[in-house]
Amino acid sequence: MISRELEVEILRLHRAEHWKIGTIAAQLHTHHSTVRRVLMQAGLVQAPELPRASMVDPYKGFILETLTKYPTLRASRLYAMVRERGYRGSATHFRHRVAQLRPRPPAEAYRSIAARP
Repeated sequence: MISRELEVEILRLHRAEHWKIGTIAAQLHTHHSTVRRVLMQAGLVQAPELPRASMVDPYKGFILETLTKYPTLRASRLYAMVRERGYRGSATHFRHRVAQLRPRPPAEAYRSIAARP
């Protein structure tokens, strides 16, 4: 629990000085979730952060379809295929997104058959 003085200072810095949550937290040596909680309790609801669109998003269907057909296809080959279709982003970002989209093999449980001494 934080003191009433700290709550008042958080509210003052946010309302009067227009400081952001991270700035307030750093200057008052408190956690950003504490600052956010105080602001929410005061009725200053923060707008939810919406995920930004990625340059890969228009090609996501093509990537998923191709990976479904050819699950071991390398990201560099997929990158070349998508570049031919108009993608202008970097290869590094593309490889990162392909790694997130690539289907994973199902996990297998196993048990050692060898008897323990």
